[in-house]
Amino acid sequence: MSDIIQLLPDSVANQIAAGEVVQRPASAVKELMENALDAGSTNIKLIVKDAGKTLIQVIDNGCGMSETDARMSFERHATSKIRKADDLFAIRTMGFRGEALASIAAIAQVELKTKRTGDEIGVKIDIEGSEVKSQEACNCPQGTSISIKNLFYNVPARRNFLKNDTVELRHIIEEFQRVAIPNPEIAFSLHHNTTEIFHLEGGQLKQRLMAIFGSSYNTRLIPVEENTGIVKIKGFVIKPEFAKKTRGEQFFFLNKRFIKSPYLHHAVQSAFEEVLPKDSFASYFLMLDVDPKTIDINIHPTKTEVKFEDEKAIYAYLRSAIKKSLGQFNIAPSLDFDQEAYLYNMPLKPIDGVFKQPTITVDPNFNPFTSEGATRNKPSERELSNRNNWEKMYSRNTDIQPELEIKQEEDTQHTIDTDWDNELHESNKKATYQLHNKYILSHIKTGFMIIDQQGAHERVLYERVLDTFEKHKSATQQELFPKTMELNATDFSLIQELLPELKAIGFDISEFGKQTFIVNGVPADTANFDSVKLLEGLIENYKLNFQELRSNKRENLARSMARNMAIKSGKLLTQEEMNNLIDELFACKMPYSTPNGKPTISTISTDELDKRFKK
Repeated sequence: MSDIIQLLPDSVANQIAAGEVVQRPASAVKELMENALDAGSTNIKLIVKDAGKTLIQVIDNGCGMSETDARMSFERHATSKIRKADDLFAIRTMGFRGEALASIAAIAQVELKTKRTGDEIGVKIDIEGSEVKSQEACNCPQGTSISIKNLFYNVPARRNFLKNDTVELRHIIEEFQRVAIPNPEIAFSLHHNTTEIFHLEGGQLKQRLMAIFGSSYNTRLIPVEENTGIVKIKGFVIKPEFAKKTRGEQFFFLNKRFIKSPYLHHAVQSAFEEVLPKDSFASYFLMLDVDPKTIDINIHPTKTEVKFEDEKAIYAYLRSAIKKSLGQFNIAPSLDFDQEAYLYNMPLKPIDGVFKQPTITVDPNFNPFTSEGATRNKPSERELSNRNNWEKMYSRNTDIQPELEIKQEEDTQHTIDTDWDNELHESNKKATYQLHNKYILSHIKTGFMIIDQQGAHERVLYERVLDTFEKHKSATQQELFPKTMELNATDFSLIQELLPELKAIGFDISEFGKQTFIVNGVPADTANFDSVKLLEGLIENYKLNFQELRSNKRENLARSMARNMAIKSGKLLTQEEMNNLIDELFACKMPYSTPNGKPTISTISTDELDKRFKK
């Protein structure tokens, strides 16, 4: 039998490596921008066409490469960062494995132009599918320009798995932000087709965050800074009142490299635990600087996961630094130990400069048992009213109980059967009660049922929106004064992606300048809502549902609309509103659960009640 094990050709090996390094256009963007940073660039320009499927070009003014280095950069595991194994634990650069360009060149058509400082001419190299097509001298500015054309042109299966342009562009924007945020001193720009999405000048971190996420962040950011022997922490957290329902704006940078760390994220959430609204996530932009010898960044192909030598200490320092910042900026309660105690207790000096002892005037002849004293002690009208109200509250159960029992006996003949699909009923004969402005109680023949008013309304609205999609019938209420809505680049691209579906359910919105939409109309049944807040809430819920459920766009939008528009716990409902909600709920296809799968109805039988009152 002949031997069956053989070495893979370089082209095949590079394509396999590309599967780990380059998953989508955004992956190539990340690799090229990190190479530009390592070259010492002060200005980096990113140009993409058709969300990177047609063209990805990165132009920098870095150190450039010689003719030999330019050719060697496309070889597998060719790198200028590592000479020996120990160098892996002293890495401060972004890239170091030497796989990126070789992997990209295996699945795309690549053109490289580069020139070093002091060289008269540069070099141009064309590579297609790992094969060098040409290499020649060229005239180009100092630095490097690399163009990736027709990504995955020779791997059609991988290309077919790419999402639409809006989704892929959103991923590119995310990678762009992850490189631009930790390097605020470097100028960046991003162009998509004919539109400039970002133009970021070099400056401070706060200026960079405002340029990316909007000028409103000027008043939302709380600085965090701590310098210890193990880790240096610097950055910003967002004020708790601006916390979001999604994990979108959460950035950890370790030695200027974006990382994901659930353990450190827990430290941030723990620091916010006393001031953060329920079911919300803190937003943060935190830079961690540690000795490279104490971390291992070579455990993940994209280098977004790392191992720390002493992660417990970093956890403690991070949590402490954030709590300190929240306290200093009066977000969380704190004690100011630097303030002298006498400053709190020193009274203001009177105008004449003389402090006078307070005096008390007492009538020695006052007798509370005389008619005059009795008159003085006579309770006021307000005191009498309050006393009567308290007495009524405590006597309410005994006074009302007989009437309530009689009414319950009468209503039992008209109760609602547990099988609502088969029983006919009249709304004016249903006995419904609201408990704590949160639950609706109603009789059924075997006991009573409890309905979660918010969950029930979400189910009704969810099926109503889906029905609108199916029937293509939506009514739009035009705004008397159209409103503008400014978004960050990620949310702007998300609205662009959802524009056809939003119009299908009644929204009339259109692009209005850079990263801005104008809202001309909203669905007719949302006319009482603030249109901008409605859309902002819709975006947040959409992103949250996408992270948790991965549902399709229409179902996700329906869930988001239902969640945003549903009546909330704490709202007082009239008898008619409760009856209408119950009728609409049991007209749904799936009345017994919310769109997210939580129950809307719970029943308690009279048998269960009887057992509770037996001795």
